[in-house]
Amino acid sequence: MVVNRLDKTCMHFFRVTDAMTAEIACGNCGVVLLEKAIDLGRENIGQTMDEYNSNSRTGQKTSLKMADRGLSTMIQAQNRDSAGRTLSDENRRSFYRLRMWDRNSKAALGKQSFVKAFTFLDGLRSKLGLPEHVVEKSAYLFRKVEQRKLLRGRSSLPVMCAVVYMACRIADTPRTLTDIADAAGMKKKVIQRFYRLLFANLDDVNSISYSPSEFVSRISSEARLSEKTMRDARKILEFSDKRGITSGKHPMSMAAAAVFLALQDNHENVSQTKIAQISGISAVTIRNRVKELETAQRK
Repeated sequence: MVVNRLDKTCMHFFRVTDAMTAEIACGNCGVVLLEKAIDLGRENIGQTMDEYNSNSRTGQKTSLKMADRGLSTMIQAQNRDSAGRTLSDENRRSFYRLRMWDRNSKAALGKQSFVKAFTFLDGLRSKLGLPEHVVEKSAYLFRKVEQRKLLRGRSSLPVMCAVVYMACRIADTPRTLTDIADAAGMKKKVIQRFYRLLFANLDDVNSISYSPSEFVSRISSEARLSEKTMRDARKILEFSDKRGITSGKHPMSMAAAAVFLALQDNHENVSQTKIAQISGISAVTIRNRVKELETAQRK
């Protein structure tokens, strides 16, 4: 009772920092005030790589896209200590059990699904050119899906594709479902089905729709159009957005139609078929969107 009353009345003026455990505790009542304290001092500098590694206070950064979050345990196979001496029989049996437990924990089913999914995520990252924050957001959403037990009876690869598309929409990184399906080698309908499942079961996921202007630079760069054509296409989309024409339309189709109108005004020799191949939108859809934009400009 005396300790509890002292804990409630103590103002914690006398604080003690333990550098070994990275804890800050009160020297009067003994309460731990802060765990995992971060040293904000300057990093030790070494002239060589060995000196830098030995003086550095930190290891590799933790990341959600790693199955063990970058906190892996390495136990050497040799039964020797740091000085090269042979371990005793008791220590040898202890390390044998530790190696067995470490091997069994890495071979767990949940860990194996993470390894497979995050390896697949690295491949999508290189093919789609995803930034680091989108990859981390994808890994966070995938772990959240696993916590909600939505992976039971389902393949982890299409779920990862749906998670990547969701992360791209949250981070406002323009990647279409067709891009992700082509990079993953899957059907677009499969990813759409899993995306609807995740969107219905994840509560705090607010993904916004893409703006057609985000795809103008992509189409223009692949078609090798001028900067003036790119600016004119964005002006056309801004005008159509004010008129409410872009609402409910596929953003890539509206961007392709605006680019085609702009290159016609600037007399650039690029066919509608080439624009359709670059954007992945049929020529018929582009012609229909072009007619809608031309009708809005005449009014």
